[in-house]
Amino acid sequence: MKPFCFADGTIVPTESATLHPMDLGLIRGYGIFDFFRTVDYTPLFLEHYLDRFIASAERTFLPLPYSRAQLSEIISVLIEKNDLKSGGLRMVLSGGVSENHFSPAEGKLFIFAESLSLPSEEKYRQGIKLLTLEYVRPIAEIKTTNYTLPVWHSVNWKKLGAEDVLYHWNGWVSESSRSNFFMVKNGVLHSPDQHILLGITRKHILELVPNAVIRPISLEEVWDADEAFISSTTKVLLPVTQLDDRKIGNGIPGPVTMDILERFRVLEKETVA
Repeated sequence: MKPFCFADGTIVPTESATLHPMDLGLIRGYGIFDFFRTVDYTPLFLEHYLDRFIASAERTFLPLPYSRAQLSEIISVLIEKNDLKSGGLRMVLSGGVSENHFSPAEGKLFIFAESLSLPSEEKYRQGIKLLTLEYVRPIAEIKTTNYTLPVWHSVNWKKLGAEDVLYHWNGWVSESSRSNFFMVKNGVLHSPDQHILLGITRKHILELVPNAVIRPISLEEVWDADEAFISSTTKVLLPVTQLDDRKIGNGIPGPVTMDILERFRVLEKETVA
């Protein structure tokens, strides 16, 4: 965590930021957040992240007493004060202190600046393993702070050699715990259309690949895929070469996946140029 954050309506030392112990964010796990990267002091795709954060606040009935312009200005000040050339910014809006300890109330906005390390190059070269997990994230289209199941389940990931999970329900796949999911079959890119967060990285991948097919995808299809990968702000695009104990395709990152990764890296450079 970097030295300065936004809390209580101003820029303060991060170590002094506090949350009321009866806030719904703590006692009910109710709140929203968003996270984006800075590249060469520039917040990458900021307007898209602000769109999602503002919409999430509206849909979760949490008052957000700052305009888009004010949020942008706060972010700019935090980047400068924390000398955040390359890192991450995390916006968190808590559920608030509610009279009945249950209904959404006026929450507290925090914006934290963080160091960020992308996955190792080895993971991009060799791919990663996912574990299947039967689960649907609550209110999946909103980026809530409710990550109870994957946090609990993650204790097993390292010992099983896995990077993350692939959620599925009634035979249909959706997303990973912190990433969107894609598969490639016969050179065509496919991505699930249900029970998912509309990721910002996913959005830009789909713009790079306009002939991608967005549709329900069965777990059986994933087993038979030629390639697969996950995408997120903090991972960009990670090839998936194993699902449980079975290889995806020939067990190495595929050409379609690596081409999209390269084109996304070019897009990043063009965006901050």
